[in-house]
Amino acid sequence: QVQLAESGGGLVQAGGSLTLSCAASGSILSINAMRWYRQFPGKQRELVATITGGSSTTYLDSVKGRFTISRDDAKNTVYLKMNSLKAEDTAVYYCNAEIMALFSDYYNYWGKGTLVTVSS
Repeated sequence: QVQLAESGGGLVQAGGSLTLSCAASGSILSINAMRWYRQFPGKQRELVATITGGSSTTYLDSVKGRFTISRDDAKNTVYLKMNSLKAEDTAVYYCNAEIMALFSDYYNYWGKGTLVTVSS
């Protein structure tokens, strides 16, 4: 069984920085793309950043230049470094990964989310 566990959320002042981590565990054979989403109250989740298996990255326009996604394949972990945080970045952040587990094809797994609160 595969699990994703996020960490690193919390309260930060506007202009500050946070780094989120998401570690995948279980009978993992391969990880393809890894992503970070966020969800505002009453809204659908939006895709914030993607990093492919080849480490190509894409970002939501509103976070370009402020957020950086990276991965450590040896640790099955994806990171989201968030700088110059704004109040409008306040949301629950979720990680998502395309993972091939033992006796399985690729499947999209989700973490439970971590709350980021930016005070203005």
